[in-house]
Amino acid sequence: MGKHVFGVDVGGTSIKMGLFDESGSILDKWEIETRSADGGKEILPDIADAIIEALGRDDIARSDVEGIGVGVPGPALSDGTVPLCVNLGWRESVDVAKELERLTGIKTKVGNDANVAALGEAWKGAGAGVKNAVMVTLGTGVGGGIIIDGRIVHGVHGAGGEIGHINVNPDELIPCNCGRKGCLEQYASATGIARLTRDRLSKDDKASSLRNITITDITAKDLFDAFKAGDELAVEVGEQFGEILGRALANISNTVDPEMIVIGGGVSNAGDVLIPLIRKYFEKYTFASVATTMIRLATLGNDAGIYGCARLVLD
Repeated sequence: MGKHVFGVDVGGTSIKMGLFDESGSILDKWEIETRSADGGKEILPDIADAIIEALGRDDIARSDVEGIGVGVPGPALSDGTVPLCVNLGWRESVDVAKELERLTGIKTKVGNDANVAALGEAWKGAGAGVKNAVMVTLGTGVGGGIIIDGRIVHGVHGAGGEIGHINVNPDELIPCNCGRKGCLEQYASATGIARLTRDRLSKDDKASSLRNITITDITAKDLFDAFKAGDELAVEVGEQFGEILGRALANISNTVDPEMIVIGGGVSNAGDVLIPLIRKYFEKYTFASVATTMIRLATLGNDAGIYGCARLVLD
């Protein structure tokens, strides 16, 4: 029997789990609840129990498991320690690798969730075969990951790839969730796009189909639906979003010069309309020799994390 690996993507409400063979083919996947009460003390035992149950269900010996890869929604150090992860109730350092190895007897590696999603897309998704890639995840917030020579850039503090907190507007008055002001997340996330739209609607009385929606209910999807329909005001907001994100990605690419940029997260469901918007401004602001960098939409969806976690082990 060939070797197997487990990919475990830990989210705030659910934990996605996958069993893979050593070639990266997924054999099984399932989810369990994230029990973050009481300081998240049940999370790692729950993961261990689910893995042990899967071994019995699929009749796999522990000796045939290469390892467990885990992604967490917070900084992760190269030794498998997570200094802090508020979304999981971990307000003190947790040695995830050591504890899971104790509970399961299986070698464990740990990474930040956005970083491992980037690794998954570079391995089996939009960037399959690419060794140098940047992924930006546009969801409720903005996450990211940088892959160089097939490996995650973790950084000394586990904060490598925190693309969402690049400062794109030093004159911003409203703080980001991180406490700083002017972060990319405030403009390019789903909530940020909705905010840009509300701000534009409040600026004047220009006609727009978006005015048929209660202003506090407007979403990024509403904006891009109107954009696709040719709504002039929506096009203005779309261009504003494209310039902010395109410029930020240009600055990242001028620094690391990736083969590909992958756009994922819920906002990417807007589809191919995003790529021209971003590329227009990416090419405007990037160094000339970097301007041809490929920009693609992610393809693995919610499975990117478990693929990337598996890849952590097989690296």
